[in-house]
Amino acid sequence: MIKETCPAELIKKYYSNHPQAWQILLDHSRLVTRKALEIGRYLQTQGDAVDLQFLAEAAILHDIGMILTDTPELGCNGKGPYIQHGIKGKEILEHEGLFQHARVCERHIGVGLTVNEIERQHLPLPLRDMRPETLEEQIICYADLFYSKGDKNRNIKKKPAKIREKLTNYGQHKVKIFDQWREKFEPTVMNSQKSIG
Repeated sequence: MIKETCPAELIKKYYSNHPQAWQILLDHSRLVTRKALEIGRYLQTQGDAVDLQFLAEAAILHDIGMILTDTPELGCNGKGPYIQHGIKGKEILEHEGLFQHARVCERHIGVGLTVNEIERQHLPLPLRDMRPETLEEQIICYADLFYSKGDKNRNIKKKPAKIREKLTNYGQHKVKIFDQWREKFEPTVMNSQKSIG
């Protein structure tokens, strides 16, 4: 857990000179955090051990690395491509001594990335497994899929069908992971939609 520095102070440390990026990051991260905590609380009622404090902290910080990418539309003028925001966030949080939080940054891209996928797609990332493993990592990865930071649909919750459609571009196995998470994290939502359809 974060002992001396709260997530807001950490974000301020890296974003205070970048007001547009700061606002985009906060808006997005708050939505992801809200959804992640809803899922975490639900899973606790099902008997799962979910660390809600860590979940909230890591969800707020999961995209902190975007400031080090070259993404002007998000107010970020770093050097690397946006795909590197996860590993850049890991570097920031490891520097701050937050190793568990750093893992979330690295492992939240899409539904996670394997070494084979990084290699096959020639992604500018280290060749290591970046799939979410812990329950908290998976919850944040899942919650993040519902919200974009881009101008077109910023702060608008995406429909699961749209998420599935996008994931299809990366293979049916990605869609399967999303569906499995959805079944575990939001079964009441899924069941109500099945009864409507």
